[in-house]
Amino acid sequence: MVQSNTSLPPALRATDDDWAKMLAAHVHLGTKNLDNKMMPYIWKRRADGLYIINLAKTWEKLMLAARIVVAIENPADVCVISARPYGQRAVLKFGQYTGANYMAGRYTPGTFTNQIQQQFQEPRLLVITDPRTDSQPLHESSFVNIPTVAFCDTDSPLRFVDVAVPANNKGKQSIGLLYWLLAREVLRLRNVIQRNSPWDIMVDMFFYRDPEEAEKEAENEKEAIEAPPAEFNATGYDATLQGAGEWAGAGAHEWGAQAGGAEWGAGDAAGAPMFTAQ
Repeated sequence: MVQSNTSLPPALRATDDDWAKMLAAHVHLGTKNLDNKMMPYIWKRRADGLYIINLAKTWEKLMLAARIVVAIENPADVCVISARPYGQRAVLKFGQYTGANYMAGRYTPGTFTNQIQQQFQEPRLLVITDPRTDSQPLHESSFVNIPTVAFCDTDSPLRFVDVAVPANNKGKQSIGLLYWLLAREVLRLRNVIQRNSPWDIMVDMFFYRDPEEAEKEAENEKEAIEAPPAEFNATGYDATLQGAGEWAGAGAHEWGAQAGGAEWGAGDAAGAPMFTAQ
């Protein structure tokens, strides 16, 4: 799964935490099918027929892809595409932190070849999530000579792909982690973040989130904010009402029972006959 690789300088080698993240996100798990051009990147085959990708090859190609991205002077000339839903949030975050242009969702045919089209673009580098689902932009890049970096699974076709990063491009954790590692290395090479300090952006920011689950979380937070605290209902509000009732009952009774009040009523009753008698 992970073979020793000394071709990279010590500064670019993966740490134990990087290996742990890649194993936890199942970056090494391929499919039961194998393309003949992906054979150099395979470590072994499991008993159930699933191919295991060599993570050392994955890391080596990630570092190569990061150096290619950094070689582009204008970050906006790098176009990141993902038609697969699991990679749409990842390409958005990658473009946000690296300044690259991103396309999430359906790709409009002719974006790279038809100059009359309103969304026409001329990128200098193309990064795609899956050569199979993103076959249209990959095919158009061959017409206009755009170099292409692609995350390739064991069964992915490598035609028109210049740099293939062997990895699991079907899991949402795997896709998010790959783009997070690529973005982190790009920022390190640009000297935006230090290599000896961890990146303050969480990996979860690049993971796909189900819209229904996000709506449920937002509704729960809204209900928690609008609902009054339980302690206030149990003690403060009831105690306030109880105090008001006691004041209304006892206070009014004491006011009516005061001596001055009684004398005032008595004076009125005695004064009326005296006035008529005169």
